[in-house]
Amino acid sequence: MSDWEAESGDEQSPGPRAEWRPPAAPSPRTRPWAGAQSQDRGAGDRWEVRGDRGRRGQRAGQPMAGGRGRGGGAGGPRPGPAREPHSQSPFLSFYMESAAVGTVIGRGGSKIRELEEISGSRIQILKGDIEVEVKLFGSHEAQLRAKELIQNLERRTTDQLNEARSDRGFTSKLSSSARTCPDTQPAKGGGMKAPHPVINWNSLRANREKYAAMKWAGLPPIKKNFYIEAETVINMTQEEITSWRKSNNNIICEDMIEGKKRQIPNPVCAFMEAFQHYPEIMANIKRVGFQRPTPIQSQAWPVILLGTDLIGIAQTGTGKTLAYLLPGFIHLDLQPVTRDKCDGPGMLVLTPTRELALQIQEECNKYSYKGIKSICIYGGGSRKDQISTVTKGVDIVIATPGRLNDLQMNNYINLKSITYLVLDEADRMLDMGFEPQIMKIILDIRPDRQTIMTSATWPDGVRRLSKSYLKNAMMVYVGTLDLAAVETVEQNVLVIPEEEKRSYTLHFIKSMKPEDKVIIFVGRKLIADDLSSDFSLQGIPVQSLHGDREQCDREQALEDFKEGRVRILVATDLASRGLDVHDITHVFNYDFPRNIEEYVHRIGRTGRAGRSGSAVTLVTRGDWRVAAELITILERACQPVPEELVTMAKRYEQNKMKKDYERELAASHGEGRRDRGQGRRGWNKRI
Repeated sequence: MSDWEAESGDEQSPGPRAEWRPPAAPSPRTRPWAGAQSQDRGAGDRWEVRGDRGRRGQRAGQPMAGGRGRGGGAGGPRPGPAREPHSQSPFLSFYMESAAVGTVIGRGGSKIRELEEISGSRIQILKGDIEVEVKLFGSHEAQLRAKELIQNLERRTTDQLNEARSDRGFTSKLSSSARTCPDTQPAKGGGMKAPHPVINWNSLRANREKYAAMKWAGLPPIKKNFYIEAETVINMTQEEITSWRKSNNNIICEDMIEGKKRQIPNPVCAFMEAFQHYPEIMANIKRVGFQRPTPIQSQAWPVILLGTDLIGIAQTGTGKTLAYLLPGFIHLDLQPVTRDKCDGPGMLVLTPTRELALQIQEECNKYSYKGIKSICIYGGGSRKDQISTVTKGVDIVIATPGRLNDLQMNNYINLKSITYLVLDEADRMLDMGFEPQIMKIILDIRPDRQTIMTSATWPDGVRRLSKSYLKNAMMVYVGTLDLAAVETVEQNVLVIPEEEKRSYTLHFIKSMKPEDKVIIFVGRKLIADDLSSDFSLQGIPVQSLHGDREQCDREQALEDFKEGRVRILVATDLASRGLDVHDITHVFNYDFPRNIEEYVHRIGRTGRAGRSGSAVTLVTRGDWRVAAELITILERACQPVPEELVTMAKRYEQNKMKKDYERELAASHGEGRRDRGQGRRGWNKRI
């Protein structure tokens, strides 16, 4: 008896024609053995079935799953599992524990093929760490049969695993999938490690609401409505409201609640109408010297003070920070439980970058209210100092998701006390890949909180985030939800060769006036260092800002630029959000950004707070994929469109149409070949 026959004693073992061969001799009939499908053979082992050209491990004469095998003896595909004469239903999806995947698949996929043949349904298993998703295709009856068979196998596997773990001498009873489990390995002191209990995910899902109620039981009460509407606001007619919103950059308000819509609160036209009952806030506003609310503030303040969740969409530099910060001060101060008796901070502001976090903290300090303490938590700062400040007690935490998640997971900060949550620049946080950290953070924040989300754009990712974490929100957006640039910025686009960019940039710098201040945006950190070094060698004072610089150097570069010690800042897209320097006169795009949204944010660094600004953008042939989107932005802002840019957009569109046609033509010619080879590619995709 061969080694393979000695190890394969189950009913799925192939007949005497089956033979195991090492990976050194591949042939057209062999396939790599996926390591995730069995623990008895290595990932490089191969199988060959002699005689009939069936799947590996397939007995001669057995039917095969249609379209996924090696083909029949005549070279064509064998018939698939018998299908019932019912109409095809949408796929059925459910979850199962990953520990049972090996049992469902079987050795060489034999068990999953058997399940498909019995049920008449096609089974697809998607990879996962703790749970895996199972998709079933075919008629509704076939899907239900397959689901029942798979769940029976899963229950049997779980019972066997629990029984084996309950016995100290369980090694001989474990299945092949349990032998490699780290829980069953010998401990250092001899014996076996204490087994971990198997998680019953079905029970957890069924009792989700009960566990959530237990988690949030005993929390102090929360108050969210602090709005006392002024008489002048109450007496506004509908014509006055419509005229005010239209004249203030076309403010649009929507109620996101399903069913019967609520009444949108009237806008406030003056600071006194919003904060007449809060003299400390009015004193701060008068001290700073603001004349009237910005459009986003005039409509956002009544919504937030009412205690309603808000989605605020407005261009950069339109006062979104104060739109949520001043109502946040009132929210913290007037809670039923005073701040000194709270077991943690009451307000959390999540931001994508360190620079934006530090800027928001400056605003908190500038508009200080009744001794409210704030802390800025970000990567690159002293972790020890941040932990020390948080543990002593603060009211507001302004944080980047990564560092806050670090302190949260190590129990240095209590987030259950948060009643006011702000997701600032939500679109940028999604672009930077912070969504997993945001999800972990929000899991520890009470669900009846008030949540504010601000963004300059409204992409699909932000819409998904708003549906997940805001409840019955109202949306206030200024202008349009379509991507648009700041109207106070003059946009100049120049199409030039790549090799001329450096000389043109130097010419631009030498032609700057003494009062000019410019940010030069580049695509990579290396280019930022290269350009700044080149300018410094020519005696031009310059600073650089990018993610590889130390935090102290980044702060020094920003301080030098703000104070006017240098008039040129070479930066990556790190500076495209949240950098609030009012006297920037020019934005120079040395490299075009990776998407059109970043272009809008870049040029929004100038023309802030009612000032005018200018943007110069260098476009090369390599940027032709964004030419059409750039033309749209220029036309919306009534800016001139270079003829070369129009030509570039047309050429890109023609090239794209040509490639799509060639792809479709190749697909139609290779359809038969793909059908015959579907089994070889489709199997690995499913697993």
